[in-house]
Amino acid sequence: MLDLDGFEGPLDLMLDLARRDKLDLRSISILDLADQYLAFIHAAQKLRLELAGDYLVMAAWLTYLKSRLLLPKKPDSNEPAAEELVQDLAERLKRLEVIRKAGELLGMRLAGSRETFPRGHIEGVVVEHRQAWEVSLHELVAAYAERRTQTVKSHYRIATRRTLSIPEARAILERLIGRAAEWCPLAVLLAAIRPSQAEPRSAKASAFVAALELARDGTLELKQEEAFAPLYLRRGRDPATAQPGEGRE
Repeated sequence: MLDLDGFEGPLDLMLDLARRDKLDLRSISILDLADQYLAFIHAAQKLRLELAGDYLVMAAWLTYLKSRLLLPKKPDSNEPAAEELVQDLAERLKRLEVIRKAGELLGMRLAGSRETFPRGHIEGVVVEHRQAWEVSLHELVAAYAERRTQTVKSHYRIATRRTLSIPEARAILERLIGRAAEWCPLAVLLAAIRPSQAEPRSAKASAFVAALELARDGTLELKQEEAFAPLYLRRGRDPATAQPGEGRE
């Protein structure tokens, strides 16, 4: 049996023939490649070299494929088209070329470290420090009590919230309402109170009480369409100019 210069199979031989003639596998001519392959096999047979069976099978298949390409196709033939067989052969050659390139790359990497003998690394010494305490139960309880006492004596400071007093709320409402004759929602007036002046809930409560006091004094007028509806207020009217039926609602 002949290995044909180290070729691993008929596809490997065909790929080498394509490389020798610098053929592009994307536009390879199967007829030319088949002629080269058959010529190679005939030359080996003339030298009376014993060929492996798969090489002869490939030669017979290429001869059949060449005849399919040259002869007209039969209309009622159910066999695969010759162009499909050519495309399949080209794809197999492309995959083989990729595998050979990957093998060459791996061989180069292995050759680079084949005769390299790195110096052994000394394992690092790990030193663990463990501190042991020898105390009695009485000393342990005393240390815990001292630590607990220090914790209890710690001073805690609770942040106080800025509240809005009712007199301050009255002054703000009187200033904001001015002499406006139109109804204004209380929520709009509350939006004018900055958070830095008072906490929102405190501002709402104080403003509501201040509005009730101002309405009682006649300084403001209040209106609410129904329970839990928005509260509206406006400047109180002079009793001398007020129309019948007007007033607090």
